Amino acid sequence: MSDKKSCTVDLDGRVALVTGASQGLGQEMAVRLGQSGAKVACVARNVEKLASTVESIVASGGTAEAFPCDVTESASVKEVVEAVIEKWEHLDILVNNAGITRDGLLARMGDEDWDAVLSTNLRGAFLFTRAVTMPMMQQRFGRIINISSVSGGVIGNPGQANYSASKAGLIGLTKTVARELGKRKITVNAIAPGIIASEMTETVGEGVMKEFKKRIPANRLGQAEEVADLVLFLASDAAAYINGVVIPVDGGMTC
Repeated sequence: MSDKKSCTVDLDGRVALVTGASQGLGQEMAVRLGQSGAKVACVARNVEKLASTVESIVASGGTAEAFPCDVTESASVKEVVEAVIEKWEHLDILVNNAGITRDGLLARMGDEDWDAVLSTNLRGAFLFTRAVTMPMMQQRFGRIINISSVSGGVIGNPGQANYSASKAGLIGLTKTVARELGKRKITVNAIAPGIIASEMTETVGEGVMKEFKKRIPANRLGQAEEVADLVLFLASDAAAYINGVVIPVDGGMTC
């Protein structure tokens, strides 16, 4: 955990949907949105982990519900969005965070590894964005926040051709949809996290970790709450004039 104070915003009355909310960054974002007053629809495939996220939000005084869903299934995505709106009457904030990795050098990457990553990371974001577009246009308000990566559209990363391509695609999706929906008071932005401390980075050896830090002017890994801080800001009224941009949260790694 960092020693900085976390960002606080007032999202009372807003309804947010977070994909990939069962763990990691997605869980942190969902909990922080709930703590800020938003009702949170937590979306992922793992029902048990989703329950943990919902419990954390409720325990902190927030309102949340789990909506199990395969983000690659068009019909399921549509059903979830309709169910959220039926329950809470509107949907204001969409965080497209769901993502997977299937790493491997391009020469040995199988079709199934390419398709799985592109389907979850990019198709999933497309499906949810499409599903919320009409409701947000009708209410003339919306915040769509896509979680990309510095390993996509900013820098490449050997062994992650599929992941980098999916995250670069998210950036293209962000900029195009921002232009399409901007007149309806809907903003669409992307966040590009760098190396964020997680269960995965905890298993990395000390030597590898030192090499990671050498690439980062801040000389440390990012924290999940630092990405969540930016999600809260972009979801707030204070960010109404920020649209179609990609904001790195990487400690200066790509500067």
